[in-house]
Amino acid sequence: MNVTGHTGRPASIRDVATAAGVSYQTVSRVINDHPSVRAATRERVLAAVDELGFRRNATALALARGRSRVVTVLTADTTRHGHASLLRGIEEAARAASYTVGIGVLESARESAVAAAVQRAADTGGGLIVIAYDPAGVRALNAVPAGLPVVGVVETPARPPASDRPWVWTDDREAACKATAHLLSLGHETVHYVAIPSGTRRTGARSAGWRDALRAAGAPCPRPVRGGWSPADGHAAARGLAADPAVTAILCGNDDLAVGVLRALHEAGRSVPDEVSVAGFDDAPHAAYLTPSLTTVRLDFAGLGRSAFALLHEALEGAAQIAPRPAAPPELVVRESSGVAPARD
Repeated sequence: MNVTGHTGRPASIRDVATAAGVSYQTVSRVINDHPSVRAATRERVLAAVDELGFRRNATALALARGRSRVVTVLTADTTRHGHASLLRGIEEAARAASYTVGIGVLESARESAVAAAVQRAADTGGGLIVIAYDPAGVRALNAVPAGLPVVGVVETPARPPASDRPWVWTDDREAACKATAHLLSLGHETVHYVAIPSGTRRTGARSAGWRDALRAAGAPCPRPVRGGWSPADGHAAARGLAADPAVTAILCGNDDLAVGVLRALHEAGRSVPDEVSVAGFDDAPHAAYLTPSLTTVRLDFAGLGRSAFALLHEALEGAAQIAPRPAAPPELVVRESSGVAPARD
């Protein structure tokens, strides 16, 4: 029954509950001297506490007393469109439920820095939402102590996650597939891709969806161009594509990259969409106001944030199990930057 020795981690309130054969709510009542626990049950729980070396932390105490209405969000970024919209959705849902939201910024993916950030978040009490779109976020999600209610906002899983993974996500793979299929439907022989980095695996979900559509159409699959996140990254990545007259359609991993791609095409004297069609990703606020306005895929990041809080709220309210769930399906928004492929000479 020595959990600490068996797993290498401190015993949690749920470990005590398992060892004593009771619910974790009963353990909470015992360690807080609640009078409604039978003497025999109290003795059994206290024996498990002693044997496992369980120590209450701030989170356990706050949850047991029902006083903590705090949610902490751990994220490596607060400014990009997706991250900022997620935070807005979490805050809106939390405020409606009378919860307070705190933000912990993951300044580094180093194990020690991540562990310190997770510990600070755990010490505030309440629950935790981790935006795990990058190595720091993934490491933080894996470092959350057992027994602390947590929800992960993750990249599109490569396969359906286990039922005990409290995750939410957008279907980026399907979204990229839709955008690529749209460009192919306009008569383009293929679609080139300026990629955002994947934070968790070699090939990101958006890259995978782009390839899915090309293969389904029997279209050539060119090598993706490594971009980044910003307009400057898109501009640098697209110079070679802009100079190649065979390139007639470009999908960008986000709308900021698309801004740089449009600039590179303009500098090369190539008209959009008459000579080259461009599509972005995310439907950031500026996408509709570019010239030409940007065809893109709309992802409901704010809705994803609300879903993340709803899932965590279930756990904080004592739900026995919370299951993973995707967010609303992506929506293709067709604007001026995509058009019929130019006639071949």
